[in-house]
Amino acid sequence: MEQITEQNFRNLTREQRGQLIAQKYRIRRTDKGYEVPSQFNKGKYLVKVRYDKKECNCPDYELRKCKCKHIHAVEYTLKKEIDKEGNTVITQTVKKTYPQNWKSYNISQQTEKEKLMELLADITSRIRQPAYTYGRPRSNLGDNIFAMVFKTYSTFSGRRFATDMNWALEKGYIDSKVPYNTMFDYFKKPELTPILAKMVMLTSLPLRTAESKFNIDSTGFGTSNFQRWYSFKHGKEICSRRWVKCHFVNGAKSNIITSVKITTENDADCPQLKEMAQDTAKYFNMEELSGDKAYLSKDNFELVNSLGGTFYVPFKSNSKGSGNGMIWKKMYHFFMLNNEEYLQHYHARSNAETTVHMIKSKFGDRVRSKLWTAQVNEVLCKIIAHNICCVIMEMNELGLESNFCPNSQIVARNV
Repeated sequence: MEQITEQNFRNLTREQRGQLIAQKYRIRRTDKGYEVPSQFNKGKYLVKVRYDKKECNCPDYELRKCKCKHIHAVEYTLKKEIDKEGNTVITQTVKKTYPQNWKSYNISQQTEKEKLMELLADITSRIRQPAYTYGRPRSNLGDNIFAMVFKTYSTFSGRRFATDMNWALEKGYIDSKVPYNTMFDYFKKPELTPILAKMVMLTSLPLRTAESKFNIDSTGFGTSNFQRWYSFKHGKEICSRRWVKCHFVNGAKSNIITSVKITTENDADCPQLKEMAQDTAKYFNMEELSGDKAYLSKDNFELVNSLGGTFYVPFKSNSKGSGNGMIWKKMYHFFMLNNEEYLQHYHARSNAETTVHMIKSKFGDRVRSKLWTAQVNEVLCKIIAHNICCVIMEMNELGLESNFCPNSQIVARNV
């Protein structure tokens, strides 16, 4: 059974195309009939609904004089029921919406910056200072990481960020001011990468009781680096911008990111699932994990099942139900025989796109750093800032406490 999407549009019937239009676009009722938006153009078509006939002014209906996809879209929106007495009752389906809690949202946005500094200082204060060996004493490691994350949150350059740094010093969130050149040097340290990855996990823990369904996906962040190569196929030199690939697992409710892994743009998605799913299952009750076709494999099904969860991923058109183990066979037949129910679980994966939009719209879709290690650390700082913002939102909406595990400390050695 093929999934109903616009990617396989040519293989769909007119009725299936009408369902897509009804689900994706708004069909507006007017005095003359129903205005149905064109699926691929900017115009609209008028569908006139009568008890004995339905008409549309689209070219397909005028040519065939049969139901077109626009009529099917209106029928999908309107359900007609005829009782025993012959009375016709038309019930209009109402799409389920999720209204914003504007009171909590407004409070979160107005106090987010100051609350972020408070929570970030709480986390960085747990970072143990490396043991002093010899030479000039190094600046406080926690203050430097605080400056890195706060600077990434502000989206300012290092020099323009100096005012915010002075503000944090006056508030007592750091012990001493971090010069921007020192902050840039710490972005380049590979020893900070595991510490920042640990902070991603720590910032997600306040929501460990609220999340049980997760999504896995990846996204890219642009850089200022370019790569060039000669294409023998096209007979010319090709230039493209390099980018950093961020693999992540996020909660379906709060969009919190529980595990993250940074790779180059050429690394595949499927092999990254094992490590991130295991890290998430250590602290969260992972009942479901959803991913796109890039994560489809026998090993991934068995891994998620061993962690106590169910992996929902759409099967490819050439997938078969035999030869890949019992878990694969079970989910394949579930997908084929109960496709609608299966896709309802898989639909939670769309929240991964929301998470990506939240990060890129607030903190930018590119990194300022030029060196690879600095780019990795900068992306991790974006994720940490995003997680803290999610925690602040849930504190105001659900009344959660920002408990970042008081007994845990991040061990920093040889930094």
